[in-house]
Amino acid sequence: MILLIDTTNKARFPSIMEAMLRHRAKTFGEDGLDWEVQIVDGKERDDFDDEDPLYLVSVDPTSGTYWGSLRLLPTTGPNMLRDVFSCLLAGQEMVSSPAIWESSRFCREDSQPNRMGALINIATAELLLGIGEVAELAGLTGIVSVFDPRIHRVLRAAGCKIELIGQRRRIGKCICLAGMFDVSRPAVDEARENVGIKGSVLAPGSQEIVLAYKSRHRANGEA
Repeated sequence: MILLIDTTNKARFPSIMEAMLRHRAKTFGEDGLDWEVQIVDGKERDDFDDEDPLYLVSVDPTSGTYWGSLRLLPTTGPNMLRDVFSCLLAGQEMVSSPAIWESSRFCREDSQPNRMGALINIATAELLLGIGEVAELAGLTGIVSVFDPRIHRVLRAAGCKIELIGQRRRIGKCICLAGMFDVSRPAVDEARENVGIKGSVLAPGSQEIVLAYKSRHRANGEA
């Protein structure tokens, strides 16, 4: 199950937020991708966490245990591709549109049961479908993201339609790429069939959260 967490409700989920930030430290710090991240008390945060992102968090539907996460931000405001990884665009025009949001800080616990093969576990499947469902609720045409070749293989294995943009660059220990996700209904339905999840992955009340989030950022001139 995917929980949607933002500035309006994150006080309700302190243990999940802490688990997410600790998982991000493990994933992106020197023991993981070795990106230039700030880790304090075992937790990773950056300036974009202060920009009212929308977090998608995969949790065990029974126990509420954290399984994985990512965050979304409108590309019309501060975002990682524009402000941190613009070198990947290789001179191409910056992505900035009310209909395109950015996904970043994708993390998954590898201990979860697989959905298909070794690359796709439950958290991965839920997070990828969650992006598509949120995009549909928000009326988006695309999701842009920066990822490494390992995650690119995961995306392809799940059947995600993604167009690479710019060029590959080495950042930290790995090569990084930028890409645009196709979040159209046919593309998301194909991914849903590939990972074997029929119903919605979003927790009840998610539509209201997405619509309020979109309205809030539009009012702030960001979407």
